[in-house]
Amino acid sequence: MVKREARILGIDDSPFDKFRDKEVLVIGTFFRGGSSLDGVMTTTAAVDGSDATARIIAMVKKSKFRTQLRAIMLNGIAVGGFNVIDIQKLSAATRIPVVAVMRDYPELGKIKATLERIGMKRKIRLIEKAGTIHKAGKVYVQISGCSLEKAKELLKISCTRSNIPEPIRVAHLMAAGIKLGESSGKA
Repeated sequence: MVKREARILGIDDSPFDKFRDKEVLVIGTFFRGGSSLDGVMTTTAAVDGSDATARIIAMVKKSKFRTQLRAIMLNGIAVGGFNVIDIQKLSAATRIPVVAVMRDYPELGKIKATLERIGMKRKIRLIEKAGTIHKAGKVYVQISGCSLEKAKELLKISCTRSNIPEPIRVAHLMAAGIKLGESSGKA
């Protein structure tokens, strides 16, 4: 059973221009369940790069909140376009369960075709390595370091204002507000 105020880190990236921006801002919000924001952390990652996993691991490991974290929630498994996060490596390196949350089921065929077309075929393996995409309530998840049942419990305590967990939703709003001057759109 997951405690109602379990500490969760929600991660999302800021909007970016794939033709002009070389890096994207990545925001982490540290929440008690889905009710209380206790802290914020940031890092950057290369647009369409391959450093997101290492950058997020470093961000988590240097955080004063690390020992309290019970889960890391990601908005999908990539930041900055196709900078794919290795969720197994992230979970193993931090010793914290990882739940990648998606509003819609991804069109894997289109994603793989695009990666092949733009010369990033090696990233397909990382997408496949993330494992099975599970339906979890009104969202889809990929998980590492915990069971599907635990992931569903984490969603239940953290989805307080929408179908997206509050830690991810707030990270999304902050990232957009910092980059654009005002947040907009859906998390």
